[in-house]
Amino acid sequence: MANVASSAERISIPNHPSQQRLRGKPLPGCENNNSVVSASHSHRARGLFEMLRVLSTHLFLNHRLHPGLLELAERSGAQAVEIFAARQHFDYTSRETVAEFGDWFRSSSLEAFSMHAPLYPDYEMGRAGAPGVNVLHPEKARRFDAMDEIKRALESAEHIPLRNLVVHLGERDDTWSPRTIEYAVTALEHLGAFARPLGVRLLVENLLSEPTTPEHLVSILELGHLDNVGVCLDLGHANITVGTAEAIATLGSRIVSVHVHDNHAVKDEHLWPGDGVIDWPATVKALKALASPPATVLEISQTLPDAPAALPTRIEKAFALFP
Repeated sequence: MANVASSAERISIPNHPSQQRLRGKPLPGCENNNSVVSASHSHRARGLFEMLRVLSTHLFLNHRLHPGLLELAERSGAQAVEIFAARQHFDYTSRETVAEFGDWFRSSSLEAFSMHAPLYPDYEMGRAGAPGVNVLHPEKARRFDAMDEIKRALESAEHIPLRNLVVHLGERDDTWSPRTIEYAVTALEHLGAFARPLGVRLLVENLLSEPTTPEHLVSILELGHLDNVGVCLDLGHANITVGTAEAIATLGSRIVSVHVHDNHAVKDEHLWPGDGVIDWPATVKALKALASPPATVLEISQTLPDAPAALPTRIEKAFALFP
């Protein structure tokens, strides 16, 4: 994934005035406003059975996040976004950048529904050798470093009205054991205590590892009495492992959001819905049967060969699967 930083290399909307808002200058009045946004923008207020349409900025991961991309999401039918916290994409360590995005969201109808916690602590997604952010790592120092990095991203909620943070519990090679449960519960308790005053709820995601199967996630949450922690059900990951139907049945009312993408049940391709083998009508029916339909977060690979001009149509078509 290329580290694209210059404005000339961005997917952009030429001469759009909103692109002039982020120039690295601090903006005044960027206090947290989570309580107001939660009350006025809650997607539950839109309709009890309506599934909030959310676009993950993962689609633009090779580019610096800027207002033109957020406005593209809104024009394409998104009601909210999930900000992917990768430093080369959204530099959550820059106070100026975070404050300016906070100002932008407070003046926009587009919601900051969630943030995806960082996977690496550098600007190159680990390509230069930086270790992954792993709260289940056997080394205590690595676990503490991982939690510190996630908290750096969480501090964005002081300015950006985020409502949820999606957290990965470990990496693909981690194994299931009593110690894994201990590390997971400790991390979620610690991060939860940090997130709660900011008005942010933690969501754990099912991955392709032993500790994060739907069944094991339920065990972690139950054993830790973590009733305030929800689940982000990744449908692509479920398709590769236990299947989407079983994952939905196992996680049930704990599901707050779903990562929507497709694959061929072999590798994590992050394709557009319909370009893989997931049975979307059956999956959507099962999700809409839940007591509280989850938000649908479209999480598409940044490496797919779609032309920028084609993105709005593709995004709209994907959201249309969730009427």
